[in-house]
Amino acid sequence: MNYEYNKGILFVRFNEKLDHHISYKINSFLVPKILDQKIKYIVFNFYNVGYVDDFVIDALLNVKCAVKVNHGQMCICEVSKNIEKKINKMKMRKVGSELNALKLIKVI
Repeated sequence: MNYEYNKGILFVRFNEKLDHHISYKINSFLVPKILDQKIKYIVFNFYNVGYVDDFVIDALLNVKCAVKVNHGQMCICEVSKNIEKKINKMKMRKVGSELNALKLIKVI
């Protein structure tokens, strides 16, 4: 996982298979950071991800709730065909790229 905070938006870039180890990092580090720092805008990039398990889906839903508490927005981008079905279950806003996410969030 790679993080970048730029112009009020937290970009989280995944670059591996997403399993229970990643869900632990999301729940124990990312969710508290979102709540403590009052982060409102998050973009998840799934560019190099080939596998997502149900623990990660639950962790991402926890992030969605944390962002909602902060009255923010969250979206996901660059989802490959092999994980698209699982990602669609989360009913999150999906865009093609990080640039499209910036336009959608309109923080700039």
